[in-house]
Amino acid sequence: MKNFINTLKNIWKIEELRTRILNTLGFILIYRLGSYIVLPGVNSDLLAEASKTSNEGIVGLINIFAGGAFSRASVFGLGIMPYISASIVVQLLGMALPYFRKLQMSGESGRKKINQITRFLTVGITLMQAPGYIATQITNKAGVVADPSFFWMAQSILILVTGTMFVMWLGEKITDKGIGNGISLIIMIGIIARLPFSFVSEFANRLGGEGGGGGLIMLLIEMVLLLLIIVGSIMLVQGTRKIPVQYAKKIVGSKQYGGTRQYIPLKVNAAGVMPIIFAQAIMFIPITVIQYAQSDSLTGVLGALSNHNGFWYNLVFALLIIVFTYFYTAITVNPNQMAEDMKRNGGFVPGVVPGKKTAEFIDAVMSRITLPGSILLAIVAILPAFAVIMNVEAGFAQFFGGTSLLILVGVVLDTLQQIESHLLMRHYDGLMKNGRIKGRSSMSMTSA
Repeated sequence: MKNFINTLKNIWKIEELRTRILNTLGFILIYRLGSYIVLPGVNSDLLAEASKTSNEGIVGLINIFAGGAFSRASVFGLGIMPYISASIVVQLLGMALPYFRKLQMSGESGRKKINQITRFLTVGITLMQAPGYIATQITNKAGVVADPSFFWMAQSILILVTGTMFVMWLGEKITDKGIGNGISLIIMIGIIARLPFSFVSEFANRLGGEGGGGGLIMLLIEMVLLLLIIVGSIMLVQGTRKIPVQYAKKIVGSKQYGGTRQYIPLKVNAAGVMPIIFAQAIMFIPITVIQYAQSDSLTGVLGALSNHNGFWYNLVFALLIIVFTYFYTAITVNPNQMAEDMKRNGGFVPGVVPGKKTAEFIDAVMSRITLPGSILLAIVAILPAFAVIMNVEAGFAQFFGGTSLLILVGVVLDTLQQIESHLLMRHYDGLMKNGRIKGRSSMSMTSA
């Protein structure tokens, strides 16, 4: 405890770090306050009553990322998700179109151009999503909007677009003037805001004897299991396979350069949470198609794929995650580029011929470590279903795995790593007595 207090004192002594932390807290406070400001003309009480049973499936997932703003018809109702969607589209275009691939390899100027394209695309996606959001989440509920006129619809769309762009601006400001990745922190805050309410609900569920029951002993067992799952998720996020790289010696004048051995850290889970997000989106396509097919013979399939806690849903979900993990790893990790950069800088993997053979070696290693990584990711993704089967309250069960837990673990590690870097630069002790904190960004780029 004494070391912890001393670490907090050291953090507060560093003026730049103190300012960045206060800036981050201030921007987050603005975001949370904005998430409770309801669109003009919307009856929030009636909306809350009508939305009690509708926050499931993809709607529930979006609501988690938006910190509840989606179900409240807030001015930040669409949250940061349109920006995330735009970023994914631009990243995929980098694989398909030479123009975007060139921008990705053009350094700072290319990055600025990509950011500008992403912002414009975010506006376009929000303009498409806003009318659908209003029609399916607000105006379809009786009495929620007293006068759903064309003027009200237009102003609501404008407010939603402005709200999303403001949230995006807050994220960029947190990245520039705060601690951690701003966009990831906004998503994390939206997720963690639900934790106290979910825990209170689970506490009442266990001690009140309603639903699950089990008493205090069962609640303690849940906490221990949750802790073990968090530890396992940290290991999954931080797990790496280090490939040794030897650099040739160069003598320039009287000085020697190179001759050192470094490592390429390849992540066991290089795809992050993206395979889970892709798989969740795909799982709603067959359900939608079957619903419109009007075929009695498909009723059994519909029931199996609609039950999020059922065997067939989770089996298909897990298989999709494994497939998407390989797919996303293939488009984010380029062995040929890594081998070329290594060869250009005079580096080589001991025992492997530089160039094509090195690329094949890296690709083979990635293929071997991606299999266990994808299986572990699939297991983490379906753990909430097992928690529900054990009578854990549905809201609290989401923290036993899935997208929510992985995002929380990854963002917290990244933020703590940045804080530790500031401490070590000022010759203070790090946050850990032994070793260093490794965030996702210390190993490879992943999306939050």
